[in-house]
This record gives sequence, structure tokens and C-alpha cells, in this order.
Amino acid sequence: MSVDPMTYEAQFFGFTPQTCMLRIYIAFQDYLFEVMQAVEQVILKKLDGTPDCDISPVQIRKCTEKFLCFMKGHFDNLFSKMEQLFLQLILRIPSNILLPEDKCKETPYSEEDFQHLQKEIEQLQEKYKTELCTKQALLAELEEQKIVQAKLKQTLTFFDELHNVGRDHGTSDFRESLVSLVQNSRKLQNIRDNVEKESKRLKIS
Repeated sequence: MSVDPMTYEAQFFGFTPQTCMLRIYIAFQDYLFEVMQAVEQVILKKLDGTPDCDISPVQIRKCTEKFLCFMKGHFDNLFSKMEQLFLQLILRIPSNILLPEDKCKETPYSEEDFQHLQKEIEQLQEKYKTELCTKQALLAELEEQKIVQAKLKQTLTFFDELHNVGRDHGTSDFRESLVSLVQNSRKLQNIRDNVEKESKRLKIS
């Protein structure tokens, strides 16, 4: 049997060519044994029907085994030649043939192509890092917006509470009340400023 592993052929066929030839060899050998047994049985039946026969079944068995060894020797010789023919011309993939799944290896890459691919990989890595930083910045901004939104919600809740308080005390429009409160506050601040100026003038005089 051949010792060449023939792995590429096994990839295509799904089995090694040597395994295929071994199974064929075993099948032929089994068939040869069965034929010799059948021939032996026929000879024994013929001898049983022949009177005064001096040939015993033991002698027939020895002759059968001797003939079987003779046939097996010739068979092994012929099968060896057949195996070489099959493994070299039938079950072998030529060296210039590529399987469909290996077509990508058909075009070799040069050093320049490799450097170009390496540069593209580096550019993609830099782009990924930039997008990752942008994503982190957007997430941080989103968190800030959530905080601002929560504070705005608190402020609106506070104004709603003030509006409810004003309504409970007879103020129908909270906005007008707030504007009036601001105006009165400014007036009080002006009066306080005038009082302080007048007090300083009286102290000087």
C-alpha cells in the first residue's frame, strides 16, 4: 500500500485513496476465498460420487490451500500494479488543480500588496478608535443631558407647586404674580438705596 498521505485528495473525496484501495483489496480477497471454498465443495461432491477414489478430503483441503496461496500471490502482484495506476492516474488531484475552497490561494500576494493591506488594517484600527472615542463622548453628553433634564424637571415641579400655592391663595395667574413680585422687589431695592443715600447725606451735614 502507498505511504503518501494524499491529504489534498482526502479533502476532495472525503476519504483517503489508500483507504479506498484497501477496501477494494479486502473485497477481492474475500471473494477469492469464497470462490475457493465453493470450488472445494464441488470437488468433494464429485469425489463422493466416484467409487474407489483414493483422494481424501484432507488432501483436497491441502491442494485447495496450495492453489489459494498461488492465486493470492498472483493477485497481490496484480493488485499492487492496479493500486499504483489508481493512485497515480485516477484518485490523484494534479498539482496544477486547486479545489474551489482554495481558489483564494491561486493569486499570490507580493510584498507591496502585503504592505498595502497592512496599511489598510492600521487605518481601520485608527478609524475604530476614533469612532469608539466619539461614542464615549456621545454617551457622556447623553448622561449630562439626563442630569440637566432631571434638574429641569425638578424646576418645573417647583414652579407647578408655586402655581398651586398661588391658586390656593386666590392668585389666578402665576406668571403675572411672579412679574409683579419681581417689580415690587426692584421697587423695594430702589427705596432701600434712596434711604441709604439720604442717611449718608444727613450724617455728612
